[in-house]
Amino acid sequence: MSVASIDIEPQRLERLMHAQEGDPFGVLGRHLDAQGQSVVRALLPQAVAVAVVRPSGEWLGDLQRQSHSALFVGAVPALAADQAYRLRVNWGHHVEDHDDPYRFDPLIADMDVWLLAEGTHHRPYEWLGAHPQMHQNVPGTRFAVWAPSAKRVSVIGSFNQWDARRHPMRLRHECGVWELFVPQVGEGDVYKFDILGVDGVSRVKADPFAFRAEMRPQTASVVQRLLPGVAISDERRQANALDAPISIYEVHLGSWRRSADGRWLSYAELAEQLIPYAVDMGFTHLELLPVHEHPFDGSWGYQPVGLYAPTSRFGRPEDLRAFIEKAHAAGLGVLIDWVPAHFPSDAHGLANFDGTALYEHADPKEGFHQDWNTLIYNFGRTEVRNFLAANGLYWIERFGMDGLRVDAVASMLYRDYSRKHGEWIPNRHGGRENLEAIDFLRRMNHLVGTERPEAITSAEESTSFPLVTRPPSADLNSGGLGFHFKWNMGWMNDSLSYMALDPIYRKHHHDRLRFSLMYAFSENFVLPISHDEVVHGKRSLIGKMPGDAWQRFANLRAFYGYMWGHPGKKLLFMGCEFAQEREWNADAALDWGHLDQPEHAGVQRLVRDLNHVLHHYSALHEQDVDAAGFAWLSHEDADHSLLAFERRARDGSSVLVICNFTPVPHQHWQLGVPQSGLWRECINTDARIYGGTGMHNPPMLSYAEGHQGRDHSIWMTIPPLATVMLVREPDVEIDAEHEAEIDRDMKGPLL
Repeated sequence: MSVASIDIEPQRLERLMHAQEGDPFGVLGRHLDAQGQSVVRALLPQAVAVAVVRPSGEWLGDLQRQSHSALFVGAVPALAADQAYRLRVNWGHHVEDHDDPYRFDPLIADMDVWLLAEGTHHRPYEWLGAHPQMHQNVPGTRFAVWAPSAKRVSVIGSFNQWDARRHPMRLRHECGVWELFVPQVGEGDVYKFDILGVDGVSRVKADPFAFRAEMRPQTASVVQRLLPGVAISDERRQANALDAPISIYEVHLGSWRRSADGRWLSYAELAEQLIPYAVDMGFTHLELLPVHEHPFDGSWGYQPVGLYAPTSRFGRPEDLRAFIEKAHAAGLGVLIDWVPAHFPSDAHGLANFDGTALYEHADPKEGFHQDWNTLIYNFGRTEVRNFLAANGLYWIERFGMDGLRVDAVASMLYRDYSRKHGEWIPNRHGGRENLEAIDFLRRMNHLVGTERPEAITSAEESTSFPLVTRPPSADLNSGGLGFHFKWNMGWMNDSLSYMALDPIYRKHHHDRLRFSLMYAFSENFVLPISHDEVVHGKRSLIGKMPGDAWQRFANLRAFYGYMWGHPGKKLLFMGCEFAQEREWNADAALDWGHLDQPEHAGVQRLVRDLNHVLHHYSALHEQDVDAAGFAWLSHEDADHSLLAFERRARDGSSVLVICNFTPVPHQHWQLGVPQSGLWRECINTDARIYGGTGMHNPPMLSYAEGHQGRDHSIWMTIPPLATVMLVREPDVEIDAEHEAEIDRDMKGPLL
């Protein structure tokens, strides 16, 4: 057989040499000629000579350069059609043997191809992305990327001098996925995809399914083994339940604390410092601001490019998983802020991925977010929905996250969100609801709920959209959105605006505190005091409080008592637990030196005690989402800015919460109580250990005197700018020990 008979046509050779060939497997690798003999072709720029050898090293034949190109071709009669072979390449300065990537069969199984095409693959990350593995006894990495409109896709990286000619990929037309197994590439190798778009423009993109990425400003993906799955945990399911005590500590890992030289703490260092601190403070969960890989520090992770890659700022993916394992071992849950609403337009990201608006809407009226200058996912595209929903499952299944706090849900639900008339496109019924996003959220919550029943999802949703925390219908086409919890943004806005008022004016705004109980059980709520409330000129939480120094701290303590008494799970952003004075700055550690000052240390102790009381008394958490768990004792006393209410457990036990939002104490104040017996303080935010005046109540025996609709009542003192919580101890008599207690300052919560 002559060399001329096995050469390829000049036009195809030209496409190969200019990285424009969309069917490399039709040319490269082993093929059979008309006589049934093996012909091998290999495109190897910079190679001097190429031979074909057996895996044992036995020479089988030389390949010849076609014309003056980098394509080497040759007939190898001794090579059977089913035999493995290697290429012996002389690079001029050294010779090496390596396996030919174009001798391997298609990689993705037929059923997975079908599910990927249908957009119903629960775990597309098991096939897409980069997976180091042994394939046909050859070590290497299996690459796959979805780019259905691309003319050609190549994997490029440190292993091929970033040359798009070296490793063009095979297109699986059924699902629009390009794939290639590249021998000898392994964990730690960096790579991207060079994509020749349908528009004829070549774009270099990071892998949407990369499990690891380079540190900014570098933008390449890093080959990383997919972590094994985490077992479903009944213990975590109970800890995340609607009737569990849940108090969440929201944390930005880059600024919670830093090392002495100002660098970020690693995941390992955070495990040593953050986890014990949160446990000691009585929090039940950490909520991490997004740890997806993101190029801009100032976005705090809310503009992710690598949705499957934990940020490399703090370590490797294995380190994050170890952090979560240590948190669980300490009894602490971990939630992640998750961002499926939008993504940045960085050139190496998802934007215009294959020369088309693949992940985003093409029309900016649907695909561009004006508030954040980001792109909006096309939730109507099945593959995009699959990419996002599977990502939520990925963080739970592969890292052991307890759940997802879904960011910016309100912006997803409405097509006219933050848009003027004429700047948005109505849905197919002419309405403003984003029906495709609604469908996506239902499907995502259904996937997480069925595959990982121990996990929870929580919506940051600031509108009155109905049934956010109610289940969808069986066919997912109607009913609720399926979240477990919704952030109560109305409560947050009303309560903080009330607390910012001078107490003299609060009587005119009493409804701001009691209005939340008009709808408190319409959804399953989290009460959020998040990072958004202490940044961008909004002032710190202590900075919002009016009055002199003492009143500011008393106001904050009273507010925390009210918050922990109010129905709903609790969420507090880092630094708020010790009343940090300045706004949060993501580029610096919290002001831990504040704790040298008694008033700040007192607030920290109060938050710790509130968390422990929340956990100890089931009345404060068991019926958070059930109206049976709440009853007003007094809500009409606007003139004195007083509130009193009862929290109830299923067994009939109660915690009474009394709030005074003026600096005026009230002596001999009658309070109706639900049961007879001895009532005593378990929390008093005016206690001296918290920085208060020390005004408190001794144990109080109820009287058979009806008041506020109750058959019994007590007479108590209400301290200034304070919240008091009372619990009943029916079998305790007032004896000498209790008399002595009256004369002592409170020593913390009496459990």
